[in-house]
Amino acid sequence: MIIESPLIKVRRAVAGDIEALDAIYRESWRHAYTGIIPALHLDRMIRGRGAAWWRKAIIRNEDILVIEAAGVVAGYATFGPARAGGAQRRGEIYEIYLKPVYQGIGLGERLFEACRTALDNRSYSGLIVWALGDNTSAADFYWRRGGRPAGTSKEPFGRTKLSKIAYSWP
Repeated sequence: MIIESPLIKVRRAVAGDIEALDAIYRESWRHAYTGIIPALHLDRMIRGRGAAWWRKAIIRNEDILVIEAAGVVAGYATFGPARAGGAQRRGEIYEIYLKPVYQGIGLGERLFEACRTALDNRSYSGLIVWALGDNTSAADFYWRRGGRPAGTSKEPFGRTKLSKIAYSWP
């Protein structure tokens, strides 16, 4: 699946993207979660997913899309079957992250729609995305795309438990 325009291109991640994916992950997670996830746990999570992690994910042919802006990898998304059980065969977008400098200009929406198209092509009957409750920019993004809260859970980060919200699309 490829979505292209003169300056914007969405495509599957390849081995040559590992360095860019690693940098995007570090930058976007610090930008999104500083002040939400306790610093010690955030640092540990970021250190736990380096170039070796990305290399393995690409070798396993996991569903990772990248978006290029004028030839530069600006962000990525991961998706697949919903991780939480249930009667419905739903798809899930696990992550959508952009370098902070590329946020707010429509690239996230392009990645989101590319994931939806890929999941629709696999005949999933719905879509779910989880976001931390305190991540208001993610909540706003999913709400504007038509997602509505469908459930909550708590995720522990040491002694801190953070609320997560499931956004759902039929």
